[in-house]
Amino acid sequence: MARPDKTAAVAELAQSFRDSDAAVLTEYRGLTVAQLKQLRRDLAANASYIVSKNTLTKRAAKDAGIDGLDELLVGPSAIAFVSGDAVETAKGIRDFAKTNPLLVIKGGIFEGKVISADDVKKLANLESREVLLSKMAGAMLASLTKAAYLFNAPLAQAARAIDALRVKAESDPSVLNGAAPAAPVAAAAPVAEAAPVVEEAAPAAEVTSEVSAVDAAESNNSAADAAEQTEG
Repeated sequence: MARPDKTAAVAELAQSFRDSDAAVLTEYRGLTVAQLKQLRRDLAANASYIVSKNTLTKRAAKDAGIDGLDELLVGPSAIAFVSGDAVETAKGIRDFAKTNPLLVIKGGIFEGKVISADDVKKLANLESREVLLSKMAGAMLASLTKAAYLFNAPLAQAARAIDALRVKAESDPSVLNGAAPAAPVAAAAPVAEAAPVVEEAAPAAEVTSEVSAVDAAESNNSAADAAEQTEG
């Protein structure tokens, strides 16, 4: 490869290192062209899989400010530059390696640091971004639902108290004026005591009538006696 081409290749790799969220370095020795195409298709949603010479990759990593990658660049190497979910990319490479053992994970770059092959496998065992976001959304929804309940509970209690006051005011309007409502039993007592007074007045009238009748009868008797004496 002519020097200008190498320079362009190094610049392109360096830019890929800068732009990617992560990278997974693999050895592809023994894989067929068809298998490499399949791997690229499997990773296409989150990463681009590029075969590169180790010498160019070392220069590109250095230009991108990445240290510690040289030790991993042994044997034929290909790099998956992650532009989406790093966990999904690690899962894809791990799963492909299970069915294609000739694909070997060497290590990678995550959050600007070089990581080992074991670290890449640990990354693959994590939950994906979508799952984490879903769980986070579920937790936030549960918190909002609880908060809404806590806010609505006092309002519901206040509404019940107001309704109870309304029902009480309908039966005793004095509660709205701040006056103490009269006790129903105490109010009924004077009425019950007044009833016998009215009933006791009736016998007095009857006695008066009876006295008048007796007086009238005695007057009639006296008149009759006088008449008999006159006739005699």
